[in-house]
Amino acid sequence: FAIPVPSGLQVPHATGQLCSKGEELLPEVCVQYHNLTSHPSHRTKLLPVGEQSDPERCILCHVTSAKTDYMPLGGSAKFRHGDLSHSGAPEIPTIDQAYSKISNSITVEWATVPGATSYLLTAEDGDSVIETIVASSPGTVMGLKAATLYQITVRSLSATGRSQASAPKQAKTVLAAPILEVSSPSPDSIFVQWEAVYMAIGFSVSIVRANGLGRIWKENTTNTSLTFTSLDAGTLYTIKAYAWNANGTPGDDSTCNQRTSPLAPANIQVSFDSGALKASVSWAPTEGAFNYTVVAESGSSELSCSTTSSSCTLSSLQCGTVYRISVLASNEAGSSKSPSAATLQTVACAPERVTIQEDPPGHLSVTWSSVDLGDYYVAFVKSDDGLEVHCNTSLTQCSFLSECGFTYFMSVFAYNKAGQSPLAPCCPSDINPILVSSDRVEMVWSPVRGAELYQTRAVDGLSMVECKDTAPACTLSALECDTKYNITVFSFSEVRGSNTSCASQAITTAPCSPEIKNISKDAFSMINVHWRATNEEATYTVTAEGEKGLFRCSSLGESCTLGDLPCGSVFSVTVVAETQAGRSPPSYSVPLETVPCCPAALAVTQVTQSVINVSWTTGAGAQTYVTDLESHTGQSKCHTRQNHCLLGCITCGINYTVALKAISATGLTAGCTFQSYSSSACCPLGVKLYRLGPNGIRIYWQASRGSANYSTDLYGSKGIFTCTPSAGLSFCDVAEIPCGDVYTVMVSPVAESGLKLTFCPKKIYS
Repeated sequence: FAIPVPSGLQVPHATGQLCSKGEELLPEVCVQYHNLTSHPSHRTKLLPVGEQSDPERCILCHVTSAKTDYMPLGGSAKFRHGDLSHSGAPEIPTIDQAYSKISNSITVEWATVPGATSYLLTAEDGDSVIETIVASSPGTVMGLKAATLYQITVRSLSATGRSQASAPKQAKTVLAAPILEVSSPSPDSIFVQWEAVYMAIGFSVSIVRANGLGRIWKENTTNTSLTFTSLDAGTLYTIKAYAWNANGTPGDDSTCNQRTSPLAPANIQVSFDSGALKASVSWAPTEGAFNYTVVAESGSSELSCSTTSSSCTLSSLQCGTVYRISVLASNEAGSSKSPSAATLQTVACAPERVTIQEDPPGHLSVTWSSVDLGDYYVAFVKSDDGLEVHCNTSLTQCSFLSECGFTYFMSVFAYNKAGQSPLAPCCPSDINPILVSSDRVEMVWSPVRGAELYQTRAVDGLSMVECKDTAPACTLSALECDTKYNITVFSFSEVRGSNTSCASQAITTAPCSPEIKNISKDAFSMINVHWRATNEEATYTVTAEGEKGLFRCSSLGESCTLGDLPCGSVFSVTVVAETQAGRSPPSYSVPLETVPCCPAALAVTQVTQSVINVSWTTGAGAQTYVTDLESHTGQSKCHTRQNHCLLGCITCGINYTVALKAISATGLTAGCTFQSYSSSACCPLGVKLYRLGPNGIRIYWQASRGSANYSTDLYGSKGIFTCTPSAGLSFCDVAEIPCGDVYTVMVSPVAESGLKLTFCPKKIYS
C-alpha cells in the first residue's frame, strides 16, 4: 500500500507482510523493504518516489501488529485499501541449530510452529540460493557445495500463507571426501593416493581386512599418498579415508576395497612326455591367486598355458630345444612370477638327409646329418626277410654287410637323456602334377602318415618358389614360362621333426606366349604372319577368327602364311605356342582386314549419245566404288557410295574398257576389271524428207561412224510406220501413209544386238 506520510514519520519494525505487488502507489512516498529481520537495529526506510529507480520494487511494508493506525503529526493518514489486518499467516519459526555432517548438505532444527503444515528451508552463500520444503524439524538442504559457509533461514507454511523468514543462522558444509586410487605394488603392500581436497590441512587413512578380522591400521598425513606395508598376500582389504580442516572437523569419508597381489608359486615340478613332446607342470598353490600361467621360453619360441588349478600341460614342444619354465600367479591386483625357472631339455630331432650307398657290392654305407642335443645315434637296417641289425655310434655314419637280392629298410634315431628322437614322416611318393601352365603348376599327392605340414619347393637354378600347406596339394604360382624346375615335396611334423631327404621331380612349365610383330600381304594376296619366338622346340599355330570361320596355319619358325581368306572380312589373329609341357596363352590379338569383294555383276546402259549408266551388285566389305571408262579418245571416271554411276562425255561408236575399284572403310582397294564396252553408233546427220506421190515419203540421211544398219520410224495419230533400208543404203521409202496427219520422224542406228536406240533427234512432217 502507499499513504501520504509527512516527513519525519517513524515506522515501527515489521512483523507481518501486509502489502502485495498489485497496490496502487500514491505520489508522495513509497515504502521499500531492506531487511527481513526482527532485530531492533534494522528499520524500514521511507524514500520519496523521485529518489528510487524502480517503483515496482517498492511494494512491501511492515507493521508491528496485525492492526495498526498510522497518524502523521498534523492530521490523519488515508488508507485506500482498507484495514491493515492480516491475521492468516503462520508465525515465524526460530532456528535452534544448523550443522553439516555431509559435504553437500546442512541439517536444520527448529521449534514447531502451530498451524504450519510444512516449512521452507533456504540456504544462501552469496552466489546461489537453494530452497527445499520439508514436513517437520529437523530438515536437510541438499545439493550444497563442500566447505562453504551458508546463511540458513526457515519459513513456516500453511494453507493461508507463509511467514516471514526466521532469523538467519550460519552453518558451513564439511570437507569433501578424497577420491582414492589404490593398487598393490607387491604381495605385502597397498599404495593409496588421492588428489588435494579444498580447505583440507590433513587426511586420515585406515585399512582393515574386508572380513573384519584382525587389527585396523590408521595413519594421519598431510601428504596425498600413503603406503601400507606388512600386509597379507592375496587378501582383500577395505580402505577408508577422510580430510579435516583447520578446526579439526572431519569431512566426508570414501571407502574402497583392494586385494594384495599373490605370492609367487613355489615347488615347481616338470614331467616330460618324450613320445608326445609335451610336459606337465605342477606347483604349490598360493593364497589369493585366481589364475596361473605357465611360460616355457627358448631362444626362438615361447609356449604358454593358463589354468585356475595347480597344474598345466604344455603341448607342441619342439624337439632339440632347451626350455626355461616359470609360473605366474595372478589376481585382479597383479601377478607374481616364480623367482627361479625350471629347465626342460626335449629329445633330439630326427636326423635328416639320410643316404645309403652300396660301395663296394655287399657293403652298405649309411650317413646322416648331426642334430642338436643328440648324444649318440642308433641306425637300424632291416631286410625284407625280417632280419634286423643296428649300429650304435656318436658319429654320423655306419656300415653294414648286405646280400644281393634283398630289399633293406633304413632308419636312424638320435638319443639324449630325455629319450629317443621321433621318427620323421615319410616323403610323399605319388606326386602328380594335375595342371601345368606357363606360370603355374598344381600338384597333389597322397597324405603321408605322421606328416602335419608339407613344403613344396621349385628351384630352377637361379630362383626358388615354395609353398607350405597342411593339405596334400600345392599350387606353385609366379613361375617363369618355358622353364625347367626341380620340384620337391617335404613332410614335417611338430613331434617327429622333418624329412628333407625327399627326391625331386623335374617339371617344365608351358611355353611363353608369342608376340606378333607384323602381318603382311605378298603379291599373290597371301597373308604372312610374323611373331617373336622365345621358346625351345615349340610349334606355333596362327588362328584367324572372323564371322566367316576359322583359318589356321602352323610353323616351327617365326612366321607362317594364311591362304584362301575370304574377301571383305575382318579377322582377329592370334598365335599360340605348344610344346610337350603344354600350350601357352594366346598372344595379344591383332586385327586383320581383307580387301573388299568385287561386284558379281556389272551392267552398262546407254542413256544418251554421250551419257551411259554403269550399275553393279554390292561387293562385301566395300564402302565406296570408283568407276573408270577408258579409250584412245579419253577417260571418264566417277567415285560414289552407291552401286550405280552416270558417266558423260562418251564418244559414240568407240570401244571402251570398263574398270571398277571397290574400297573399304579403311582404304583397302580391290581392282575389278570387266570386258570392254562399245558405245552406241552415232545418230545420222542431215536427215531430209522427200514426197513420193500422194501417199509416200522418202527419208534420206548421211551415214554416221560406227553403224551400218538404220531404222526409220514415223509416228502419227493414225499409226506407226517403220522402214528398214537395205544394208549400205542411206535412205528409206515409206508408202501408203494416210494423208492429212502430222508425223514425227526419227532415224536411229541399230546395234548388233538388234536394239534400236531411241535418243536420236526427231523431225516433224505433215
